[in-house]
Amino acid sequence: MKQKILFVVSLLFGLIYINSGLNKFFNYMPVPDDLPESLLKIMSAYMEIGWLIPLVGVIEIVGGILFITNKFRALGAIVILPVMVGVLLTHTVNAPSGLPMALALFIVNIWVIYENRHKYMPMLQK
Repeated sequence: MKQKILFVVSLLFGLIYINSGLNKFFNYMPVPDDLPESLLKIMSAYMEIGWLIPLVGVIEIVGGILFITNKFRALGAIVILPVMVGVLLTHTVNAPSGLPMALALFIVNIWVIYENRHKYMPMLQK
């Protein structure tokens, strides 16, 4: 039962990140009108760095696909983790209204990392 729940949660998590990554290339989701001024400034700065948004988009797409597959879920969780930390910090500092969703996704990511901790152990041994 635990594996089925983990798969469904991982599927939803992966699809969220695939959607977010695709939006960075195709811009099909409208920007909310009520974004804080500080967040708009940060997003404008990110857009000035021409390679940053496409890089994050590729990481989100690849990480989301890896996260969905059982065999590569541990790798996907590590690939997505830096982006997830950035999302969490952005919502903590600049847009607290999105913090509950960011926290939920962060918890899912940490859960998957914890469930796959045995796969990371060889990297940590001498």
